[in-house]
Amino acid sequence: MKECAIVYCEDKFGTMDGKTANGLVRSSRNFDIVGVIDSTKAGKDAGEFLFGKENGIPIFKDLHHALELLGKVPDHFIYGIAPSEAFLKKAERNLLFYAMEQGMNIVNPLHEFFTNDQEFVEHSKKCNVRINDVRKPPEKKDMHLFSGRILSIDTPVIAVLGTDSAIGKRTTSVLLEDALIKQGLNVAFIATGQTGLIQGAKYGVAIDAIPSQFMTGEIENQIMKAWTNEKPDIIIVEGQGALSHPAYISSCGIIRGSRPGAVIVQHAPKREHLGDFSYMKMPTVKSEIDLIENFAKSKVIAVTINHENMSDEELDRTISEYEDDLNLPTTDALKFGCDKLVSSVFEAYPTLKSKQSVTTH
Repeated sequence: MKECAIVYCEDKFGTMDGKTANGLVRSSRNFDIVGVIDSTKAGKDAGEFLFGKENGIPIFKDLHHALELLGKVPDHFIYGIAPSEAFLKKAERNLLFYAMEQGMNIVNPLHEFFTNDQEFVEHSKKCNVRINDVRKPPEKKDMHLFSGRILSIDTPVIAVLGTDSAIGKRTTSVLLEDALIKQGLNVAFIATGQTGLIQGAKYGVAIDAIPSQFMTGEIENQIMKAWTNEKPDIIIVEGQGALSHPAYISSCGIIRGSRPGAVIVQHAPKREHLGDFSYMKMPTVKSEIDLIENFAKSKVIAVTINHENMSDEELDRTISEYEDDLNLPTTDALKFGCDKLVSSVFEAYPTLKSKQSVTTH
């Protein structure tokens, strides 16, 4: 039985900064999500608002309102916002104290670690609840440097990279994982961010909280754990940020640590500027592909599209243009599924076909 959780996402649900809440509403193996808190969308169904299909997860105006209508206290209170500043506002701090007083454990995806805050620690003890700082890295003595062990495995590794942060890399990764499992493959998914870990990924690390010296080693270590424990047919690694992004270095560590043989690139054609960096223009999908293939010595095998601000006609036209111009299979995995991606994977790794137990149509 999953424990139930409510997700706080005030004013941000459905936006880039609400990506943790968005991801949990789409999929969660760890938790049964019983509601989202966002007063600006109160009364709506979270699934209907996010992807046009009701999923029975209500949006509440505040925590008092949620507890009143739910009739029970959720097991966990998840802070579902990923703000660029990554720190709590005072009102949010007070809300978290109130949640603890109601008996809820706290799931914290921020860089601000509550278990390092004496007031939070004392309050959690007083209320007999737990705090999970999802991004909190292990002690340096327990971290891993790159060892080269990954060079000895022949299991296909595919990285899902992108042209910006919060562009859908994790969502595409999870959809592809499910699609390949349905083909009969044993798939290992490596999460590299807080949302994937909260959703319930068995293997992974919040890479942006790891000191740069240990980034490649920590990614390598998670892949080797999955390889040793699961004996997977294929490994999918979630990307972070973008290799071209001037503010983030996560993609560098992910590429170096995972040594992907193939890459899928996620792009939002109508996004004009980098998220949270309005003074920086988005790269083109072509420039990102060229950069990745030169840096990683890996082959980009497909392009996936984030359809934000796109009409159906624009999406269809863009897919056709990309396939003609880039000579790469292109799709929107959320709208059209992963058939093209699955075909690309089997084309890149023909030996996987012998392990396929479902015939594609």
